Amino acid sequence: MRPIYENIPAVSILFMMLMGIVSVAPKNKKTAFRITVCALLLLFGASLYLTVSLTGGRSFTYAMGNWGAPWGNELRAGPLEALMATVFAFTMLMSVLGGRYDAENDILLEKQPLYYIMLDLLMASLLALIYTNDLFTGYVFIEINTITACALVMAKEEGRTIAATVRYLIMSLVGSSLFLMSVALLYGITGHLLMESLAPAIAKIAETKSYFFPLAALSCMMVCGLSIKSALYPFSTWLPDAHGTATTTSSAVLSGLVIKGYIILMVKVFVRCYSLELVNSLGLTNILFVLGVAAMIMGSVKAIKETHLKRMIAYSSVAQVGYIFIAVGMGTKAGLIAAFFQIIAHAVTKSLIFCCAGGMIDATHHQKQLYELDGAGRRNPVAGIGFTVGGLAMVGIPLLGSFVAKIYIANASVGMGWMAVVALATLGISGVLNALYYLPAIIRIWRCENHEDTKAEKCDGRFAFAAIVLTLVVIALGVCYEPVAKILALGVDLL
Repeated sequence: MRPIYENIPAVSILFMMLMGIVSVAPKNKKTAFRITVCALLLLFGASLYLTVSLTGGRSFTYAMGNWGAPWGNELRAGPLEALMATVFAFTMLMSVLGGRYDAENDILLEKQPLYYIMLDLLMASLLALIYTNDLFTGYVFIEINTITACALVMAKEEGRTIAATVRYLIMSLVGSSLFLMSVALLYGITGHLLMESLAPAIAKIAETKSYFFPLAALSCMMVCGLSIKSALYPFSTWLPDAHGTATTTSSAVLSGLVIKGYIILMVKVFVRCYSLELVNSLGLTNILFVLGVAAMIMGSVKAIKETHLKRMIAYSSVAQVGYIFIAVGMGTKAGLIAAFFQIIAHAVTKSLIFCCAGGMIDATHHQKQLYELDGAGRRNPVAGIGFTVGGLAMVGIPLLGSFVAKIYIANASVGMGWMAVVALATLGISGVLNALYYLPAIIRIWRCENHEDTKAEKCDGRFAFAAIVLTLVVIALGVCYEPVAKILALGVDLL
């Protein structure tokens, strides 16, 4: 008989899909918010329990239905997947709480239940990307993820958000199409879709050189498709508008979680289906490394030029995704550990920054330009402190989560020749560039000339709770990072 915790991955996905249906049943439109919060709280608890249960160093596969390999769908969970699910559930919960006030004002009351349906389904799709052991199941939930993410952008129903949604949808469909074609070609030359069955088939192709060119071509298509959906530069043109114009919860979830789900799937394909040695020999990691460097620089340069607060934060996400791809592009286990730590640190920190940006925008009567936010931190001190801590973390100040992620990336690059030189130089340059737009913004929100105009106003309790908790977690990741790093190292070994 299976231990109870081995049912958590499958139950979690089905549970969040069911909550999407249940949330529209009550007549009270605000009940959907409460149902979603309770569901995410339960999901967080279950995922945390799974993480603790697997820290002993084991993983397992879970067959969906009565069909086993090679035809059935499978989920696979280890310490890494369980930790990612825990972080995603926590970040989604805090984003929903932190952005609730804006959601009430930005979304029509009768459409708010539909908004929370999309959040529930989005969470289910992210869990599926984390746990899936089957490429076609991954594609199905990629499409669910795309539809729900576009709905979250469009929920505000303004001209800018609708235009941003169209651009987002077009780029996402291009990425999805490339991924689907690559999966179809891979199935055509191997006859398998399950990752564990694909590994020996791909290894045989690489050894015998039969169908090697089709394998290389479809691998490039798959990486390109997932890179588009992950907003890797230069495929990131859709991100600033989509993340910068949406309501606060949507911005936090899209930037903190959605683009990370595709990166996790990409890493799983690299390790489970191809092996790092084969991926390195195909040159895919070198391409990702170079594009990651470009993303770090160009994202920061764009952010420096931006005067709209939320668009500036969105461009920052382009740069932070670059850190992840630099680590993945090293093609080593140390690089993957660094990449996953950056995923965690950025998810929590970017959720904090977007929620606090929403709080300061509300405190200044919906002013979004940086030059109009003088004293915003004084009007909403919780938002001001949270934004300050998050901004300093993005810059790379010690004792904060993102600083530790950069240290892991730097350590992973040691001994890698030209990659080490480029990575260390880019980390230093990017840190300076980050400071050039975050520090002026932090100074501006605390600056005041007229104290009468900057008196503290009443703060929404749900936002305050989320901002305080996220701030403490960002600090905890910078101080007590070793347990997280150990779980990541164990999880990468078991991939």
